Amino acid sequence: MQEKELIKLIQARDEKGAEELLRSFGPLMRYIVSPILQSEEDREECVNDICMRVWNNIEKFDSARGSWTGWLTVISRNTAISFHKKAGPSSDTGSLEEGLEDSTPEPSELLVQKEQAELLRYALSQLSAFEYDMFYRKYYYRQTAPQIARELGITVKAAERRLDRIREKLRKMLSEVL
Repeated sequence: MQEKELIKLIQARDEKGAEELLRSFGPLMRYIVSPILQSEEDREECVNDICMRVWNNIEKFDSARGSWTGWLTVISRNTAISFHKKAGPSSDTGSLEEGLEDSTPEPSELLVQKEQAELLRYALSQLSAFEYDMFYRKYYYRQTAPQIARELGITVKAAERRLDRIREKLRKMLSEVL
């Protein structure tokens, strides 16, 4: 089934759309959540959450703004990270101690964060396509060095060295600007 047909089925709230989403894109969703969530049970629950988010937010998909796969990838990654945060020990919602400071950043801090993000985007744009791909896999998809090596057809040691060089290159570029 083509993506356009799948999108129409989900928009029409046809259950065949949900089934087809899992059949056609379940492997992609599992691939994205597997480096983030360790437990197979958590992964499957997260994939179900992703399907629900797609189902409930299908009207937000706009093919003019990006591809279906890109949209689904972002939803999958963000859902997995949220799931991981909720499942972790830091998600305890017990009683809060009095006197905790408000963690909301000040406007000046927000401006600094925005400037730093822009600098990082610029530095990333200076990387080669291969370096950018490796960086993206490591820090966006949270893949391990062995997984990156396997998928790119290089040794684990080569992947680790390449990631070290990329980090050093970025560090140097950013220190020159700052």
